[in-house]
Amino acid sequence: DPSREKYHVAPVAPVHECRFGADSAPMTTFHLSARHIRRVGIGILAASVLLGDPASAAADITAFFGAGHKPKTRTAKGLAVGISLIMVGFEVEYSDISEKDADAAPRLRTGMVNAIVQTPTSGAPLYATAGVGVYRESLRDFKETNTGINIGAGLKLGLMGPLKMRVDYRFFKLRGGPLYSAVHRVYAGLNTSF
Repeated sequence: DPSREKYHVAPVAPVHECRFGADSAPMTTFHLSARHIRRVGIGILAASVLLGDPASAAADITAFFGAGHKPKTRTAKGLAVGISLIMVGFEVEYSDISEKDADAAPRLRTGMVNAIVQTPTSGAPLYATAGVGVYRESLRDFKETNTGINIGAGLKLGLMGPLKMRVDYRFFKLRGGPLYSAVHRVYAGLNTSF
């Protein structure tokens, strides 16, 4: 065939079929991409917001002070604002872990968006959280900005009225080229609903 001489034709990869029973129609294999997972997550979020009971939604803000560790312990402070629907919530958080130049411990600033799952108790709900965001690590002339993830858990203990004490632990995994890719943080803070 002269047309094949002019153009290189690559072979087509076969489509794999799988059957669940003798009478089943063939199914092609399917792989989830990050785009599909993101779309499903956004759909679940939109459904929970649209179908959730507005009277059960609560917004809160937390100002916190604590300690970050890796390589040395140093002060951490920050602010978190969130909204929750009974057991599921979302939170935006900014944190600043200070630099200790003498110990070569870098400053770490993070901005994270987290999903929260919490117990539906009113006095002292426990929660687990995970999220993604950006960070900036700096020490002397070194600076690194990239993305990261975090996971953690905590407790909101009722004090009086809408005022609560919040205790939180987080583990950060930083991407890119940071000096320290794994950082631990613990804090205590004051939390109030609005």
